[in-house]
Amino acid sequence: MTTLFISDLHLEESRPDITEAFLGFLKEKAHGVKQLYILGDFFEAWIGDDERTPLQEQIAAALRAVSESGTEIFLMHGNRDFLIGHDFCDRAGATLLDDPTVVDLYGTPTLLMHGDSLCTADVEYQKFRANMRNPQWQQMILQRPLADRQQMARQLREISMAKNQGKAETIMDVTPEEVVKDMEAHGVQRLIHGHTHRPAEHHLEANGQPAKRIVLGDWDTHVWWLEVQPGEEPVLNKRPL
Repeated sequence: MTTLFISDLHLEESRPDITEAFLGFLKEKAHGVKQLYILGDFFEAWIGDDERTPLQEQIAAALRAVSESGTEIFLMHGNRDFLIGHDFCDRAGATLLDDPTVVDLYGTPTLLMHGDSLCTADVEYQKFRANMRNPQWQQMILQRPLADRQQMARQLREISMAKNQGKAETIMDVTPEEVVKDMEAHGVQRLIHGHTHRPAEHHLEANGQPAKRIVLGDWDTHVWWLEVQPGEEPVLNKRPL
């Protein structure tokens, strides 16, 4: 039995190399394993399940094939693709996960998050995140014409890139105290998340005991995945894209 975790692929038409790497990863690693978790920012942008571009349909079909091989697929929203809905997940054979979610990973309770909510030093972003995750705001946006949403996505991306260039690196990383707070609130000793593009394993203390935070990598220059098997420690893997 094997469980895989990935995040931050940022799939988009302008990066066919990432798409090809992902399709190859599915065939080589994900077919027939127990579970595949995708912890957010799977797509660079998502403006509603009704868009259905060729890339989105290709990815949905590829995931469906993995699902039909017996692999359970779970998908969590990121800060780029928080409008992914149940229609896409149904087409892809995936289950939408809440952020955060605790799972029993071969006997070890494990907290899964995208990770952006942990970056509390970025106060401006957290205010933006609260608005974007408001169900009423999302419903209002999804009712707008597709062309309007496409234009809005381009504008938000430009604004985000401009603001991030001026932010200190520490602001865009997680707040250590928030990590401990969330792990203790959920009563876990292991946390897996993405978002920060800083793949690593961090040892810390939570609930008065040793704990571990595993950060998944982004698929810009490398393919990153976390592999977990029963009775073994999780292994963070990478290979050139």
